[in-house]
Amino acid sequence: MRAPERLLIAPQDIRTADATRAEDIYAGYFAFGGRIVNTQGRSPFDLHPPSQEWARALNGFGWLRHLRAAETSLARVNARALVDDYLAARNRNGAEIFDAATTARRVLSWLSQSTLVLEGAESDFYHRFLRALSRDAAQLQDALGATSGLPHLMATVALAAYAMCADTPARYQARASAQLADAIGAQILPDGGHVSRNPQALIDLLLDFLPLRQAYVARGAAPPTALLNAIDRIIPALRLLRHGDSSLALFNGMGVTAPDRLATVLHYDDARGAAPVSAPHSGYQRLEAADAVAIVDAGPPPPGPYSLDAHAGCLSFELSSGLQRIVVNCGTPAVGGASAREAARQTAAHSTLVIDDVSSCRIAPDAGMERIVAGQIVAGPSAVGVKRETLAEGALLDLSHDGYAQRFGLIHERRIAMKSDGAQLVGEDRLVAASTGGQTPADAFTLRFHLHPQVTAMRAGDDTAVVLDLPDSQRWMFDAGGLPVALEESVFFASPDGARACQQIVVTGKAEAGAEVQWAFSRL
Repeated sequence: MRAPERLLIAPQDIRTADATRAEDIYAGYFAFGGRIVNTQGRSPFDLHPPSQEWARALNGFGWLRHLRAAETSLARVNARALVDDYLAARNRNGAEIFDAATTARRVLSWLSQSTLVLEGAESDFYHRFLRALSRDAAQLQDALGATSGLPHLMATVALAAYAMCADTPARYQARASAQLADAIGAQILPDGGHVSRNPQALIDLLLDFLPLRQAYVARGAAPPTALLNAIDRIIPALRLLRHGDSSLALFNGMGVTAPDRLATVLHYDDARGAAPVSAPHSGYQRLEAADAVAIVDAGPPPPGPYSLDAHAGCLSFELSSGLQRIVVNCGTPAVGGASAREAARQTAAHSTLVIDDVSSCRIAPDAGMERIVAGQIVAGPSAVGVKRETLAEGALLDLSHDGYAQRFGLIHERRIAMKSDGAQLVGEDRLVAASTGGQTPADAFTLRFHLHPQVTAMRAGDDTAVVLDLPDSQRWMFDAGGLPVALEESVFFASPDGARACQQIVVTGKAEAGAEVQWAFSRL
């Protein structure tokens, strides 16, 4: 399809912008993915990138919103000059390595910031900009069949936005809307979760879905029903995964919660009622009483390419009281090497039971015969039992998974109940014999409860209990039914200022059928 003659509308970028970053960009400082590069007067597009993450952020142009926030003529000129640098570098360097997610982000960024870039632009630049947009859209369309996972959905979002914002033919708009609806239907689950089970994906999708919905309205077109339904379902799913301090639970790739972005998308919540307690399709359960919240991973790992960021944390949980996080998972590091990300994905980095320090999921390595699926979960729990009961004294979850059945011949069962006044979370972990499997004899199990860095823990009661002091003067106690309890070092990856040291409560025992631990977190 030929390049459009003009853009008709510019969708709103609802991501928070920081005008002070415009000054850094003008000075030649580009900070992405924990790396800061001083261009020293050169174009950032002519430099060797310090990391792939930095390169993707630079070429995605999401940083243009900071220049727009400055609201100065200098920022507009700088934005146009940087886009021009990109276009010139692309022509000099020839074909760049195509990345669907980065290309989709660039299309969405250029559309939303087109008024910034094009205001006062000469005709030649205007048409080169439109030709580049058209070329990116054509690349996304051509690669759609070979693109999977979240990048596929993002590509359809970008194509639909392009169809609405440019003067494209009606047949192009109809095709883009149909492709978007198909991708949403394949990836957004009936309970509003994403098939990757990553809470961060829900925030990122809403930040693009909401402006796209408005773009349809601005053009006088009916948004696809699938888009409207997805927005209506995702917002309650986010509320299920949210703690009292507005952080999202640390499951399956979730790292630091950007509070401004979460607040932005939840502002569009029309219901504003109580959070749902069950998301059976995306595999999460919520226990809530008074100001206490427990959120539980009660689902199997996501399939194939959707599992690249998923964790081996089946039956792990997080606990918070009011604005204070108590029990957490380690979370995903925002920056750092492959070793940190790999460690964060292991079962031991989650508040659950581990047998012989072996993860309940197997992640394909980067080398060997499985390198074609490197990073994906290729084995793990396939049968996850979930039974929920509402009792007079509180809500109860009966859970199980078979992630250890094939190797050790054991099923992990976990029962969690929250008392109706929110003052106690009681649990029971059991190992029962599986009907099949068990080629390897198991040695020991380790029950881990990772604590938030702000929690101060001290053993008590002849080392059979742990007293937990929270920053707001709350005091909780953990006990394991009289069993010895240890405190060990841990790491919390999901802190805004980087990884932080924390502690974990540890209970160990012999891994055999019939092993059982009863435990409780009680507010004093």
